[in-house]
Amino acid sequence: MTVSPPAPALPADAGEDVVDLYLKHIGSGRAVMGRVMGGMAEVRSEGPWIHADDGRRFLNFGGYGVFLMGHRHPAVVEAVHRQIDTHPLASRVFLEPVAARAARALAAHTPPGLDYVHFVNSGAEATEAALKLARAHGRTSVVTTRKGFHGKTLGALSVTANDTYRTPFLPLLPDVTQVAYDDPNDLEQALAARRETACVVVEPVQGEGGVRIPRPGYLTRVAELCRTYGALLIVDEIQTGMGRLGTWWGVDADGVRPDIMLVGKGLSGGVVPIAAMVATAEAYGPFSRDPYLHTSTFGASPIACAAALATVETMEREHTVARAGALGARLLAGVRQVCAPYQDGLVREVRGRGLLIGIEFAEEQAVGELLLEMIARGVLVNHSLNSTRVLRLTPPAEVDDAELDFFLTTFADALGSTAARMAG
Repeated sequence: MTVSPPAPALPADAGEDVVDLYLKHIGSGRAVMGRVMGGMAEVRSEGPWIHADDGRRFLNFGGYGVFLMGHRHPAVVEAVHRQIDTHPLASRVFLEPVAARAARALAAHTPPGLDYVHFVNSGAEATEAALKLARAHGRTSVVTTRKGFHGKTLGALSVTANDTYRTPFLPLLPDVTQVAYDDPNDLEQALAARRETACVVVEPVQGEGGVRIPRPGYLTRVAELCRTYGALLIVDEIQTGMGRLGTWWGVDADGVRPDIMLVGKGLSGGVVPIAAMVATAEAYGPFSRDPYLHTSTFGASPIACAAALATVETMEREHTVARAGALGARLLAGVRQVCAPYQDGLVREVRGRGLLIGIEFAEEQAVGELLLEMIARGVLVNHSLNSTRVLRLTPPAEVDDAELDFFLTTFADALGSTAARMAG
């Protein structure tokens, strides 16, 4: 895709002020954030680009990991349009063939044995389903990792390690223990005290935790400890899965097969929200035997499953996972080169795997400053919710050479301006 001139502004309703609408009907905090970002509203998208209502466009290297295939991929959009024209939502009385085909397509790429798919609408819902399934097996103790992020609904928040989001809603689920990430010894101590009663929730790479990459073999050891102490292993691949790390799943690096795996974000194809809990036959047993044990009105809707099915098929056809790995290596090298002059001061570390890259700064202020500098130059990036000194990059795999060069040039200019301002 070549870099083209900005698209013209799209007409808005006369006199409509989106910030004012947010203030009156959505929330003052979000309205203030929008005003700080420039007061723009996003109104159109394609590929790696988002267009604002003032005619500007932005290269999207953020999006919280959703847009690995970019915005509005034609194959996914076509499948969704076709489903809308035939049967977008189901009665839930009869069987739903699109859900069955989407489950088969997804299971064809999960680790061997993870054959049963429970579709939901969001990553947090996938976490909730996994926690309920673990309880159905008598695993009422939960072990999670510090700086881990698994969602903000009540059960998911119980295993999300951030007091900012947790404290207002205490008490949460009981018997939840946090252990250090990438520390098997700490995990073993927790599991030894909870034989046959625990489940472990862990990410292959901590995304919101600041792109924290464990040492090789960490997940292998986690799986071994779960077997030793009779714990169910739940691996959260909501951000890391579906090709984001340059492999189908983060667990592929260690060849680990969890009991339960959480899938989301990229499964949507960037078009219709959908997520899933995938499990082995043994782990899935309670939900398999009683289909009403855990249900959702909109879970596994035909329109969302059409998007998921088209996403998996398109990724196969376009070799999206391999492309993510190759582009990620180039991007990581480029970012490290840009950051090299600042390594002894402003920048502490650049780390990443595939198209999940984090830049850790010495000061939290630098993240906010750099984010605004990038927006002013036409690029969107993300901060990390559980690691406020880390700027996170999650670009699409379809970024071309010109767009990659544009990002790196913009990043270099923005980082230089941020460094100068903070030094002054």
